[in-house]
Amino acid sequence: TERSDYKFVKNSFLNSSQNGYKKKNMKKIYAIFILFFVLCACATGQKKNEIVVCGDDKVWIVNVDNSEGKNLDIVWKWNAQESNIPDDFKKYFQGMDECKTAKNGDWLLTSSSAGGAAIIERSSEKCLFYARVPAAHSIELLPDNRVVVALSHNEEGDCIQLFDINHPNQVLFQDSLFWGHGVIWMENRQLLYALGFNELKAYSLKNWKSEQPTLQMEKVWKLPTDDGHDLIRISENELGFTTSSGTYVIDLDTEKIVSFQPLEGKKFIKSFNYNKENGILSYTQAEIEWWTHNIYLENPKKTLTIDSINLYKVRPVIYE
Repeated sequence: TERSDYKFVKNSFLNSSQNGYKKKNMKKIYAIFILFFVLCACATGQKKNEIVVCGDDKVWIVNVDNSEGKNLDIVWKWNAQESNIPDDFKKYFQGMDECKTAKNGDWLLTSSSAGGAAIIERSSEKCLFYARVPAAHSIELLPDNRVVVALSHNEEGDCIQLFDINHPNQVLFQDSLFWGHGVIWMENRQLLYALGFNELKAYSLKNWKSEQPTLQMEKVWKLPTDDGHDLIRISENELGFTTSSGTYVIDLDTEKIVSFQPLEGKKFIKSFNYNKENGILSYTQAEIEWWTHNIYLENPKKTLTIDSINLYKVRPVIYE
């Protein structure tokens, strides 16, 4: 235990006083060791301040604390062309539009509007799962290593599709969702939430332990404005979402939808993330066409710029 370690250090140094050291000096050295152990413990528990950004065929992880403006501390890079994704699938990862993390920051859940979805292991850079998913715009990990993807407007899209990591590219179930753009799993509620053009749907898991799992729709909310785009978890009872004309928060207990004040008045927010406890906010906004070169951060206030990528989304790296 830590207490016994400290006792060992103290006794060792006090015993050494027999070799000419005075107890007064030993107390000072002991205090230094105590401070050293405390600082090490704090450093071990500290979480890194990192964000994932995606656009074009690229996914990058950036250390926020060491970055400012165009001077970025890029700690990890991935692109499909240099990955172990099957060669005939690489063409489906030309427009990366989602880049969430899972499994204590080591899994990156990615999707592309060019028609691909994949899970990449950060530590090995290996692809753990891939699928052909037309107009994919968001991806989420579900219990028992199942995966759900939201498909936007396409002849084969406008739905959500369910997969199993152990069986890449095999659709287990799908349900219609016009202009599907966002999916979020709420563990505490055991519900999946999916965002479409003008509605938010809630699904429960059915026959989940079988080889034919399904999603059962439980509730539908109409969005205050059309063109639903991004969907995030804010707290155990709140979801945040964007449309082309605003950013909103829905309280799932009261079902009340209100404007998200920090971004009120801003249009075409492509992605946003908000930590309610410390006020940290990050977002991207369509400033050129559907893309941008800027990542906006609040608390602390920063703007990070990547000229070489048509950026779509930004996400915090979540260390559980």
